[in-house]
Amino acid sequence: MRTAYRVETVRAAEAALMARLPEGALMGRAAAGLAAACCSLLGRGRVYGARVVVLAGTGDNGGDALYAGARLARRGAGATAVLLGAKAHQGGLAAFLAAGGRIADDPFEPLAGADLVLDGITGIGGRGGLRPEAVPVARAARGSDAVVVAVDLPSGVDADTGEVAGEALRADVTVTFGTYKPGLLVDPAHAYAGALRLVEIGLDATLPGVPDLEALQHEDVARLLPVPGAESDKYRRGVVGVVAGSARYPGAAVLAVTGALRGGAGAVRYVGAGGEAVLAAHPETLVHTGPPQKAGRVQAWVVGPGLGEEPGAREAVADVLASDVPVLVDADGLRGLDPAVVRGRSAPTLLTPHAGEAAALLSATREEVEAGRLAAVRELAGRFGATVLLKGSTTLVHGGTGPVRVNPTGTSWLATAGSGDVLSGLAGSLLAAGLPPVDAASCAAYLHGLAARRASSGTAPVTATEVAGSLRGAWGDVMAPS
Repeated sequence: MRTAYRVETVRAAEAALMARLPEGALMGRAAAGLAAACCSLLGRGRVYGARVVVLAGTGDNGGDALYAGARLARRGAGATAVLLGAKAHQGGLAAFLAAGGRIADDPFEPLAGADLVLDGITGIGGRGGLRPEAVPVARAARGSDAVVVAVDLPSGVDADTGEVAGEALRADVTVTFGTYKPGLLVDPAHAYAGALRLVEIGLDATLPGVPDLEALQHEDVARLLPVPGAESDKYRRGVVGVVAGSARYPGAAVLAVTGALRGGAGAVRYVGAGGEAVLAAHPETLVHTGPPQKAGRVQAWVVGPGLGEEPGAREAVADVLASDVPVLVDADGLRGLDPAVVRGRSAPTLLTPHAGEAAALLSATREEVEAGRLAAVRELAGRFGATVLLKGSTTLVHGGTGPVRVNPTGTSWLATAGSGDVLSGLAGSLLAAGLPPVDAASCAAYLHGLAARRASSGTAPVTATEVAGSLRGAWGDVMAPS
């Protein structure tokens, strides 16, 4: 599992570790790991003679970059430093010059022919984007043919929130130290980070046991997913009720039921106007005309996809929310949702809004939600007393306490009609199988992303039907990784 910690926590852990180490040892570890990563990026035998430019700000990140530049210079690279700010890190600059590095008089001249640029302009404490004097240099670095390597995180992004409040330098690779920072895992900052590499510097012993963010990996999901045993029957595997679709949107019903069946549900009870279409696609579905409370026994409900504004839709949502089993609310079910009703439920609730729906629930704008995704998912979870899966460029899951979960398998190909309906059914099946809402939402998002990657091969458009069709393969990838 990848874990991430806020700046305040990282600094406290670093201070505790530095108190037990010789002076400069921690920065030395970071610089050594950074230099090694740069060597691998330049390629075997290509360090000697490579043209390396260090963009060095005034803080410790500038020092890390200069010390790494000194190591590269000692291996034969031509290293040039562009000093940004009133004062460079003294120890790093002295080591850099002693190794044969030079300071640029013209900041743009060395960038034109650089093979690799080290971005050490700002550190994890930076806020509000790049300072005006650094913007032209950052643009020149990004416009060059060089590989841009961010030191700890890209300059100009917010390490704690993932927000990008001004101009930032987009990296090809980010080499981060000790632990991941939240902004490296959450958009929009995540999009600036490129490939992530973690350099261990010994912080594990001084970091708290509970991180601020966590991202599940294959082995974590495999451990959580329910697998039927020899004595399993449909009720032990979980029966999920799906209230979705309408005369106008029968496809939403089909896709949500498909997601539930592909998610391992023992049975699916469908309630709604799309019964004919559902039975044509999945004759094993138990179809009922409603109301939900009379459809039969279920272990969880999914309500909302494709309900539209048809008569009875609001009543169906209220009926489901009045039940004593876990409920997932999506799409049209979220419209006008009352926090007091959700907070008053006796069983868990999982909300799955996209940014636009989250904005309506928070009385905010879509742009505000997308710019501050971490703040939005935390506020929603707190306001509704529910687990929230916030869909989007980075899907986040939060249960109101503990770490926020960030899904690492998302792909932009999931921005297609109906994919959210599949996700709702999938997550609902996991709720019915007994997973806590945070785990059900996290595993569903993980499998959903893997399925989309499988269906698109990472490079081609994909439909929601194709995503649903790839869920079986995604499940197999997780349970039996190659």
